[in-house]
Amino acid sequence: METTQRTNRRLGVVAIVVKNREESYSGVNEILHDYGNIIIGRMGIPYRDRNLSIISVIVDGTTDEIGAMTGKLGKIKDVSVKSMLTSI
Repeated sequence: METTQRTNRRLGVVAIVVKNREESYSGVNEILHDYGNIIIGRMGIPYRDRNLSIISVIVDGTTDEIGAMTGKLGKIKDVSVKSMLTSI
């Protein structure tokens, strides 16, 4: 990997809250699959009492790649997304 490619990359955590699991979860999984090349790992916790799922995703990519993924996720009904990025 070139030095410029490494310096433009960010490491971060994306938090996803899915409010209606039955209707929204498949769309979330499809987008995460599409961006698998920037995903280091993910952990999903179902919160059945509130019909929620909370997903944390560790990412390593450019701000454009991460922004494209979070933007698509945020357009899904009943899905909230927040991200925290750092350069290393």
